[in-house]
Amino acid sequence: MYITTTIPYVNARPHLGHALELVQADVLARHHRRRGEPVRFQTGTDDNSLKNVLAAEAEGVPVRELVDRNAAAFEGLRGPLDLSFDSFIRTSAHPGHRAGVERIWQATRDDLYQRHYEGLYCVGCEQFYPEGPCPEGHAAPLQHVSEENWFFRLSRYQDALSELIRSGRLRIEPVARRNEVLAFIEAGLDDISISRSAARARGWGIPVPGDPSQVVYVWWDALANYITALEGDDYDRWWVSEPRKVHLMGKGVIRFHAVYWPAMLLSAGEPLPTGIFVHDYLTVDGRKISKSAGNTADPLALVDAYGVDAVRWWLLREVPRVGDADFTEERLVARADEDLANGLGNLVNRVATMVHRFLDGHVPPAGEALADVQVDEALEAFDFRRAAVAVWAIVEEANKYVERTQPWRQTRAQQEVSLGTLVHACRELAVQLEPFLPTAAARVAAAVRGERLPRPEPLFRRLARAGAGG
Repeated sequence: MYITTTIPYVNARPHLGHALELVQADVLARHHRRRGEPVRFQTGTDDNSLKNVLAAEAEGVPVRELVDRNAAAFEGLRGPLDLSFDSFIRTSAHPGHRAGVERIWQATRDDLYQRHYEGLYCVGCEQFYPEGPCPEGHAAPLQHVSEENWFFRLSRYQDALSELIRSGRLRIEPVARRNEVLAFIEAGLDDISISRSAARARGWGIPVPGDPSQVVYVWWDALANYITALEGDDYDRWWVSEPRKVHLMGKGVIRFHAVYWPAMLLSAGEPLPTGIFVHDYLTVDGRKISKSAGNTADPLALVDAYGVDAVRWWLLREVPRVGDADFTEERLVARADEDLANGLGNLVNRVATMVHRFLDGHVPPAGEALADVQVDEALEAFDFRRAAVAVWAIVEEANKYVERTQPWRQTRAQQEVSLGTLVHACRELAVQLEPFLPTAAARVAAAVRGERLPRPEPLFRRLARAGAGG
């Protein structure tokens, strides 16, 4: 499976919304690797945006300095968030990206033409709109732009795109987003501007082949990364031959990925992605988390304060498949304490303590399975919260089993059956938990390993008790 995230602008440091998509992609990658499937997980940064140029101007630093610094911050999320991406592309620095964009431009040449264009442009979205205000909530007024641009004949691909999605060859999840895309397509597609004047772009970006007065529109440039990052044999392996190619993204950019990108690929004669998985937004006080809104939550600061397990678990356990999720540190602390400290940590510690107390630490044979874990089905539906709940069914069933069997009241023979069941439930929990919380899963596995268990130690600190989040 070829799994990609969107590549964010680097006009500022990453926020929690970026972490959400990265963690979701990481869960998919780890889950499919655990099943023995070949996986490539790719992410990166969109360096060639006008937003980046304006941010550098506002800060009084060269564009290259700002882009390099902030792109490094995005790539630096790997360790703190326990990410396992295989490839990280920067569109201004990857050696093959510009040449790849130029190849796609030339391959679509029959669908390109020039004409004068006027419209209202949102720098925050890097997109034209027929009227204001910006639907994504960017505060800056839309700019009236009048210039000669290159256009792509998107209208030529209306029927092909509709059939592609209706047939399921391009799967869009959830269904509400699929219906939204179909409605947009079937209302009629206009040709789209795919270049900007080099003067307005301050000379930053990839020049249009054969026309240095224009630079390639940042979205056309950025979308190409899914191919341009694949060098040599990787292109054939992961784009031509791979049967499952899935893009993860937020709902605000679905039009680019589900309409413009497939049309570009059809025009260029390239293979198509097979899946588009869309998440909604994280909010703070009901407002979308964004750099421009100034309400960002810093994932590095949150990991520093509460640990990676708490941050990943909140993103996976609390964010619904459909609908925005409002973030507060208090909610993160409450979920971590309830599930990780009181639920998982207490279970493993309790089981290990009883094994040492009643069986001198020796692990008896496995007993019955306590829960039918439905993780595969949930992740196939791109429902991370349902998948997390499915894993948690093991914790809940194991705790109920303890109360039902009461090993402290049993005979030695009965204890061997019940504690064998519980130890092996904890071992299965470590396996199932690994894609979601790799660090926590490793601690659980270490706590119940071997024929004789290690002495029990607390697995999670209680965040509220320590005063965190207050």
